[in-house]
Amino acid sequence: MSTKYVYTFGDGKAEGKADMKNLLGGKGANLAEMNLIGVPVPAGFTITTEVCTEYNKQGKDAVVEMIKDHVEAAVAETEKAMNAKFDSKGEAFPLLLSVRSGARVSMPGMMNTVLNLGMNDETVKLIAEKSGNEHFAYDSYRRFIQMYGDVVMGVEAEAGEHCPFEQVLDKVKDAKGYSADNEMSVEDLKGVVEDFKAVVREKAGKDFPTNPWDQLWGAVCAVFDSWNTERAILYRRMEQIPEEWGTAVNVQAMVYGNMGETSATGVCFSRDAATGEDLFNGEYLINAQGEDVVAGVRTPQEITLIGSQRWAERNGTSEEDRKANFPSLEESMPEIYKELDEVQQKLEDHYKDMQDMEFTIQDGKLWMLQTRNGKRTAAAMVKIAVDMMEQGYFDAKTALLRQEPNKLDELLHPVFDTAALASAKELSKGLPASPGAATGQIVFSAEDAEAWAEDGKKVILVRRETSPEDLKGMNAAVGILTERGGMTSHAAVVARGMGKCCISSASGLVVSGKTMTINGVDYKEGDFISLNGSTGVVYEGEVATINPSLDGDFGKVMDLAEANTRMYVRTNADTPADAETARNFGAKGIGLCRTEHMFFEGDRIWKMREMILAEDVEGRKEALKKLLPIQREDFYGILKAMDGFGVTIRLLDPPLHEFTPNDAASQKEMAEKLGIDVKEVTEKVESLHEFNPMLGHRGCRLGNTYPEITEMQARAIIEAACDLKKEGLDPKPEIMVPLIGTIKELKMQEEIIRSTAEVVFEEKGMKVDYMVGTMIEIPRAALTANEVAEVAEFFSFGTNDLTQMTFGYSRDDAGKFLPIYIEKGILKQDPFQALDQTGVGQLVEMGSQKGRAARPELKLGICGEHGGEPSSVEFCHRTGLDYVSCSPFRVPIARLAAAQANLR
Repeated sequence: MSTKYVYTFGDGKAEGKADMKNLLGGKGANLAEMNLIGVPVPAGFTITTEVCTEYNKQGKDAVVEMIKDHVEAAVAETEKAMNAKFDSKGEAFPLLLSVRSGARVSMPGMMNTVLNLGMNDETVKLIAEKSGNEHFAYDSYRRFIQMYGDVVMGVEAEAGEHCPFEQVLDKVKDAKGYSADNEMSVEDLKGVVEDFKAVVREKAGKDFPTNPWDQLWGAVCAVFDSWNTERAILYRRMEQIPEEWGTAVNVQAMVYGNMGETSATGVCFSRDAATGEDLFNGEYLINAQGEDVVAGVRTPQEITLIGSQRWAERNGTSEEDRKANFPSLEESMPEIYKELDEVQQKLEDHYKDMQDMEFTIQDGKLWMLQTRNGKRTAAAMVKIAVDMMEQGYFDAKTALLRQEPNKLDELLHPVFDTAALASAKELSKGLPASPGAATGQIVFSAEDAEAWAEDGKKVILVRRETSPEDLKGMNAAVGILTERGGMTSHAAVVARGMGKCCISSASGLVVSGKTMTINGVDYKEGDFISLNGSTGVVYEGEVATINPSLDGDFGKVMDLAEANTRMYVRTNADTPADAETARNFGAKGIGLCRTEHMFFEGDRIWKMREMILAEDVEGRKEALKKLLPIQREDFYGILKAMDGFGVTIRLLDPPLHEFTPNDAASQKEMAEKLGIDVKEVTEKVESLHEFNPMLGHRGCRLGNTYPEITEMQARAIIEAACDLKKEGLDPKPEIMVPLIGTIKELKMQEEIIRSTAEVVFEEKGMKVDYMVGTMIEIPRAALTANEVAEVAEFFSFGTNDLTQMTFGYSRDDAGKFLPIYIEKGILKQDPFQALDQTGVGQLVEMGSQKGRAARPELKLGICGEHGGEPSSVEFCHRTGLDYVSCSPFRVPIARLAAAQANLR
């Protein structure tokens, strides 16, 4: 049986269905499904993702030959369903086609689209004659030449210039005093068509193609090519979409929203994609085509009456003005609105998720062009899942699995302080396209946004409207502000998907070159502004922020996670404040407290340096006596903040040279403070120098060569625990020995810790429970974990160093080559961000299995940065670890990922 490359749909029938997204892409599968459930959809067909894979292997000519017969047969089916003829010579109304991409997951604006395909100088006259609408015919033709010229023939603006097609339009509008494209006359449009063809001839070096079949193959191949454009590759990396998936191509009969005042086009959502509110919403434009809405070239009107009234209130528009000039679809086309409202509810009920839909109204008839599970902010993601669970759409398990753990990060960022807002200067108000608070310096291009962000600056990208080419800049910016566009424009949709604060169509804003003018005042590149994406207000300068409160629906999701998890979450914290923050987020203990961080505060560093410069053991002990009360106070605060939960305290890990000054001026200051000759300082610093400090005199090697350091730290921990127990609290210290490679290293440290603890217990007249364990971060420790577990009561896998040593990569230097390795496919992802489950993961699995074989009750955890990364958390769950540990603000993400791993 020959392979099926093309699947048709239309007239209530379809060869595909919703669960075929891998083959048909999300758009193609949903077009088929909508046909099957009785939604009005223009007929067409989908070329499968498998063809894209072959296209990338074999090239254009081979693939066109492979699918030519399939496509021709599918066009004939479409002609029959729509009662029209492709490449018509007058025997029927001309069938024009749209050609769109459709990957298995939504990639809004990242790949190419061509509308009105099939037009030429003869077809346009035929359409004008048969439709009786010459304006519509030539408007469609000029749109087609522009889109095809851009997408297929590569006609684009020179660097720093406006699009050459738009230059033609602007020239006509300026000459005639028009404010919008739809004001042009038929004669204007005929002139624009000829000028557009001249632009193609000049920029592409050849004439615009007139054969509809040549046009179709050009567009199909352009869509396949767009899978590998720079912006599509960047988006895939950001969203972790595999390269091998490819895109489908959806070829569909055109329906026309630009046929006059009874025609329109729009985008709508079954719930609010920004807030999650259960309210149908969207935007439409009369006498327009779909690209006009998403491109943001004309600011559209609201679909619902309530949406229109809210828009007017935000915009300062009177009710009288709104009704007369900006009516909702609900008011201007009530029958069509009623049908659309019923369709959106039907689709949400069918898919059991918030739907993002595109529609066209052609001469009073509604057509649905697309539906998909809508992109949404983190706040909307949480609210929609909780609401739909409570409304009976699905159960708690589904509500949890609907969450994207990494998106929760959006909810954990600061929000504007209300007190600071009260005194902030309001510059403008626009559409609150994507919520959040952003403060940064203005830049006007994607390239500048990326460059400034690389220099560590927070930037706000300001544009007339954004396009897919701006993706890099949008990703680099903390916020986006546009002069034009609505709530469904490219900027709005992509910003919501990225979790970026965005305000569109800001009142009084004019962008020109590297200047933005708001109500007559100029703001230049580098000036600070602040955006409140939740209200649409733009403020002058920097506005102070505060940490968000996390309750309501977020709290419900966290409660669901708590009820459905096996593996718990700890935090990496070095201060009581961090510990308290993490505990408020649901952390159950500390998986890593780095004692070395405590020595850098205030004047503590001088006491540490005094210890380092000591000539003998007695000198070091004297210096350590000064550090003991400081360390005891630190551990008291940390253990108190996590009362009742385990606190893993890592003994001193970095090499001593990290505490010494390296420049001459600082060495002189050190000598003066300690009352010694600067030569002594210089000689000591030089003696501590190491060629490879990561593998040098650090970790347990320090504690075994200078046992008095371990003794002081153990005493400080146990004394703090005893003091807390005396106060009626329940401290649970876990003392962790770092960087062991052999059991003897650990055994020697354990003996020091336990003998010190016994001395303290004798002095205090009381005992506390404590544990001694180790950090598994050297491959040899994982390989000999059965021996290590004879001494260690717990293992904490330090996957940062374990990754460095397993790969042989220096984390500090890997940035020079890792991006290239990922780009060339040598690695799929950065192993310092997501755990390498094949190599490093094998060591974690082996260490866990061998450790528990020797000590069945062995507590297992992970404390590298991977502890807050969802795929790594899932791996830890499968491996049987008891907990993961991560930074405080990653705790909710890890908790959700742990619950999802358990449910799966």
